[in-house]
Amino acid sequence: QVQLVESGGGLVQAGGSLRLSCAASGLTFSRYTMGWFRQAPEKEREFVAAINWSGGSTYYADGVKGRFTISRDNAENTVFLQMNSLKPEDTAVYYCAADLWGYGPVTPREYDYWGQGTQVTVSS
Repeated sequence: QVQLVESGGGLVQAGGSLRLSCAASGLTFSRYTMGWFRQAPEKEREFVAAINWSGGSTYYADGVKGRFTISRDNAENTVFLQMNSLKPEDTAVYYCAADLWGYGPVTPREYDYWGQGTQVTVSS
């Protein structure tokens, strides 16, 4: 049974930082592209960042480039999202997801497995 468990969310002031983690089990983690998405109230789920199986390729949404960094540790079956210079508009539930084929890392429907999400709230 595949499980993706996010952690590290919380409440932070604007300009602050958070580091999200997503621990994976039940799959061959090193074969999967891993992505982070977020969903704010009454908005659609949107792409944040993705990293290919080896960590050699990363992708970012325009709104987070230069502030967020995605990384992975295949030995620990974990993907991370370091979020710096947080803004109130970053407030959302953040989800990690796993995509076996990696053809469309920015597209939610390409992902095979999803975590339950972790809340990130940025106060102004």
